[in-house]
Order: sequence, then structure tokens, then C-alpha cells
Amino acid sequence: MRRKIYSLITAAMLLAGLSVFGLAQGETVTLTGHIIDKACSQRSDIAGHKRSCAVSENCAKSGFGVYADGKFYEFDEKGNEMALAKLKASSKDAGAKFKVEGSIAEMKLMVKSISEVE
Repeated sequence: MRRKIYSLITAAMLLAGLSVFGLAQGETVTLTGHIIDKACSQRSDIAGHKRSCAVSENCAKSGFGVYADGKFYEFDEKGNEMALAKLKASSKDAGAKFKVEGSIAEMKLMVKSISEVE
């Protein structure tokens, strides 16, 4: 009995993971959220994260992503460069929202464009 339960749970988890991966892979997506460096992406207060922290050498070196819809989407290298430039150009030190367009590939968001929305 225990073995069947483990098998069912494993199969359900595998199916859920594949379906999420399959739906997002290669599709064009538009996400609106906060750009944050990867080093600080586990913070509980994403909206309050300071721009000055994100653009600091150590944090910027970790890469960037957008926190949208309750999830962190890691950027590709081009997206990292674009995010750093947009953060530096923003007049807000915290709470700025950005619209990010791109596609999911190799478990990263391949960024095509980033624009500040607030």
C-alpha cells in the first residue's frame, strides 16, 4: 500500500513538473513585476528591495530576474544587461515595476524587452 502511494505521488509530481515546463518552454510571455538580483531573490519583501542593493557589484554579479505572479523568473545574459541598465535609469529606489517580454528557454527567461511601468 505504501509503495503504491509513493508511486502515485512521484508520478503526480513528475507530471505536474513536465506540464509546467512544457507549457512555458519556448512560448512568448509578458510578465509585470519587480526586477531583483538573484542573490536577494529569496527575500520576503521583494517590492521593498532597494535599487542601490540590486546594482551593487556583488548583487549585480549574481544576475537578475523578475518576480511576477508569485514566482522568480531568472534572466538570460542579455536580460541581465538590460535589467542593470533599466534599474540604474529608474528614478525609484524601491518598488519600481517593470514589464518584461521574452520567452522561456533552458529554464531561463530569454529577454526581448524591459520597460518600467510605474
